[in-house]
Amino acid sequence: MTPPIYVLGTGLSHNGSAVLLKNGRVCVGIEKERISRKKHDGGNDNLAIQYCLDAEGIVLSDVALVVQCANFDIPDRNQFKGERIFARTNEPEIVNISHHLAHAYSAVGTSPFSECAVMVIDGCGSPLHQFLSMHPEQERYIDPSFLNESQMICEKDSFYHFDGQKLTPLLKDFSKMSDAAVSELKLPTTQHSIGGFYAAISLYVFGDMDDVGKLMGLAPFGDAKDFNFDAFEFQSGSLLVKDSWKKHFRNPSKGYDYFKEHFSYYANVAKWAQEQVEKAVISCIANRLERFPHKNLCYTGGVALNAVANAKLEDTKIVQNIYFEPAAGDNGLALGCAYYGWLEYLKMPKVTHDGSTCFGKQYNEELIDEALDKESNENYTQKKFESEESLILYCAKKLNEGKTIAWFQSGSEFGPRSLGRRSILAHPGIQGMKAHINRNIKFREDFRPFAPAVLKEKVTHYFESGRNSPYMILVDKTRAEYLEQLCNVTHCDGSARVQTVEENWNPRFAKLLKEFEKQSGIAVLLNTSLNKKGMPIVETPEEALYLFGISALDILVLENVVIEKNNASE
Repeated sequence: MTPPIYVLGTGLSHNGSAVLLKNGRVCVGIEKERISRKKHDGGNDNLAIQYCLDAEGIVLSDVALVVQCANFDIPDRNQFKGERIFARTNEPEIVNISHHLAHAYSAVGTSPFSECAVMVIDGCGSPLHQFLSMHPEQERYIDPSFLNESQMICEKDSFYHFDGQKLTPLLKDFSKMSDAAVSELKLPTTQHSIGGFYAAISLYVFGDMDDVGKLMGLAPFGDAKDFNFDAFEFQSGSLLVKDSWKKHFRNPSKGYDYFKEHFSYYANVAKWAQEQVEKAVISCIANRLERFPHKNLCYTGGVALNAVANAKLEDTKIVQNIYFEPAAGDNGLALGCAYYGWLEYLKMPKVTHDGSTCFGKQYNEELIDEALDKESNENYTQKKFESEESLILYCAKKLNEGKTIAWFQSGSEFGPRSLGRRSILAHPGIQGMKAHINRNIKFREDFRPFAPAVLKEKVTHYFESGRNSPYMILVDKTRAEYLEQLCNVTHCDGSARVQTVEENWNPRFAKLLKEFEKQSGIAVLLNTSLNKKGMPIVETPEEALYLFGISALDILVLENVVIEKNNASE
């Protein structure tokens, strides 16, 4: 019997991760932050790699090839922020690829397309000199004006063609890095980056450039009518960030109390910035497609996580089919590295991906029992359900009664969204539930919205566009007649970041939704990630129990075991 071919992809930027392909299919993948418990953790990749090897039950010598990517670095095989797992061994071979190429391969590897165009838009990619040291054969695709540039310039946006095996650059745009001056409106990336612009506004509004997702949630509370100026312009086919808009912003946030005191002002800024990003994304992609038309488009890079801009892009109909990569941020780099190794380096045929994003390992009954046996859990009642049907019936009943459930099932999701494996679930229509979860479970700002998870076949019933949105990175509008029933998952402007649940890779979650519909008459649940503010999504049973203990969660479901607090039990 021929042994399987394993390709390991590893991303060493912030939001580090590792992914293992087995004969061209993802068999395991994890973000480093889920193991280290430090948000956006990156650097040394030993933790994530060891997790993957252990989950698959193999050792490093079983791996045929390693492909790696790190922004601004080409990591040494022996040392990177500490000794690496590859130190003192010459095998397996390690190949380096550029930042945008890793993003692009993460999209084409998981997409349903055999041929497509690929757009990458993010904060900042690889410096040109490093890009060319890794891919010297691609110099012919680079505009000569960039090759003659004396300052450091980095990938800004990249447009490729994928022929089923190989990515060919069609247009790569580069930009100089921002200058060293420190200000709230200095782009933390290149001078002309959409992602950098949004990060600068996040810093201005919240005091943290990593809160871009929060900015998207704040925008619907605002009105941009008084901001009659633009942040972006096109020049000679290149999208540029103007400087003139900065003079209008002289009141950066001085902390959360100050933010709350001036909430409407910061909401207006967020609204303006969101609209600017939407226009910039659509303009940039439309420009590339006009020059290089294709009916299929993959879209990835950190900016591709903006669910509002994504929906508006889809509505333009500039292409027939768009695939939005679920792990579009830097956590997806390892995925792209692995697919590059399989498709481009080993020249193996693409294996159709099943659509799942759930690449984590499963925690068996023994490991769950071990976590539950600790003294700190003595005050909880535990019940093990022998059949899935009885478990689903019980949980749907509790949700319909207004209980909140921490839902821990099978392998964890890869990427920023919980999709029914590491989720907090609740009734979408009970008044006050959204505020309760934000305040007492997630410990976060009260304006933050929650997502509706809906059975795929029922999405048009509740939402106007009825988009297929399995990865929760597209918004829709809740139909007027369901605004009350879905009050906890509909934002202040009537929008909702929908997750359409597919039975083929999310079977237990789909069954729960069906049973909840039978009992409540609603085929939708509130779904949010199983974590609190500042905490990575829960990975292990121990972490789930910790969050259960410190929050107002009513019920924790670990596979087939239901745990309840004694004061909440009947």
